[in-house]
Amino acid sequence: MRVEKFGGSSLADSERIKNISSIILNSSKKEKIAVILSAMKGVTDSLIRAAQIAEEGNSEYTEDIENIREKHLKAVRSLFAPKNQTTVITHLQLMFNELEDILHGVELVRECSKRTMDLVMSFGERMSCTLVTEYLNTRGCSAKFIDARNYIKTDNRYGSAVVDFAKSYALIKNIGSLKAVPIITGFIASTENGITTTLGRNGSDYTASIFGAALEAECIEIWTDVDGVMSADPRFVRNAFVIPELSYQEAMELSYFGAEVLHPYTMIPAIEKGIPIRIKNSLNPSNPGTLILNKLISHPYPITGIASIDSIALLNIEGGGMIGIPGIAARIFHALAKEAVNIMMISQASSEHSICLVFHETESKAVVNSLHRELALELETKRVENFELKKDLVMIAIIGENMRGTPGISGKLFSALGREEINVFAIAQGSSERNISFIISKKDEKHALGTIHRAFLENGTDSETTGN
Repeated sequence: MRVEKFGGSSLADSERIKNISSIILNSSKKEKIAVILSAMKGVTDSLIRAAQIAEEGNSEYTEDIENIREKHLKAVRSLFAPKNQTTVITHLQLMFNELEDILHGVELVRECSKRTMDLVMSFGERMSCTLVTEYLNTRGCSAKFIDARNYIKTDNRYGSAVVDFAKSYALIKNIGSLKAVPIITGFIASTENGITTTLGRNGSDYTASIFGAALEAECIEIWTDVDGVMSADPRFVRNAFVIPELSYQEAMELSYFGAEVLHPYTMIPAIEKGIPIRIKNSLNPSNPGTLILNKLISHPYPITGIASIDSIALLNIEGGGMIGIPGIAARIFHALAKEAVNIMMISQASSEHSICLVFHETESKAVVNSLHRELALELETKRVENFELKKDLVMIAIIGENMRGTPGISGKLFSALGREEINVFAIAQGSSERNISFIISKKDEKHALGTIHRAFLENGTDSETTGN
């Protein structure tokens, strides 16, 4: 058994659907497979926007629904012979009727709860799976639509539900006996009472991992529109290349920093069962992609890859009154936790004179306001100086198993940046030694990525970064 998951970019239009259908057909001839699908590209965003407009009591949400309808009907007209179109259109139209009824109710009461939003968002995957299932059957592949809501059971934390693995695995195992190829809705699930829930960010990847673990798959394939996990962002680094193999830990580190990998949370079921995950390109299926394995990988370079996160802010808290005073850090983090602020990086000197916090730039106002309230007395008595906030920053990380126990990595990194006069505002390294993170100005991002790539991943060559 192999699980294949196709994302929205692989389902963008009829040509992409034909393409992935050929991949599914070829795979099904060789071995038993299960297929997970996302919604067609852009559909989930349109559904969310329609629900938000309806919540305002505005009937203009119907424009988004018509755009979604036309997108699917256009695909039907391209994929199916006229004699086969009626059945598919009927299935889709029933779902559109239901969706319109729900959104009309939202418009009337001017409220869209998280529970209702989950139900609205579920239509994207249900429609794409209906479309692909019917198309595969016309191409001679016996396919069966599978609504994941009947198999993945969760609690009622709408928007990002928690999976009951024991119940879900027991239900999913029944799919293994199907003769037809199961075409399974990604992203969606349901409570024990059958109320629709969603699995949160990268939910379709999570669905693939859950089904793969339950079916004890030999491999989980995630099909996207890139050839695999890149050594660096190819928009900035001309010589970036596909990394052939990664350990689970390396993949999780890279994905946190925005690399084209599974979100860390979605990998957990596969990791627990030791199932390999392969990232492949649906537009270039002959490319082997990147294989993610439950073992240490021997890489030819001292680091595995470089990743970055944009739109970062840094807040520096300084003051002589902080030295030797227990509980200051606890108060700072408690205040930010109450505001649901995600602290991405922390740096504190042993002098205890300053604490540096790194977070998403969009959270700057919440951070500053909450700390002004929490440390009001310290600010008034000058035990803490006025905060220093820096914006337009980037967090860059170098990642790799080979970094562990290897002397000189940090020295080589910061020497390379220093030679190029790139200023580093803050640095952090975990005890695992597979990640060194640092903060620089956004204007230096391209230059820094290229410099690091040359220093570690190009045998010291002088190749240029894109645009430099």
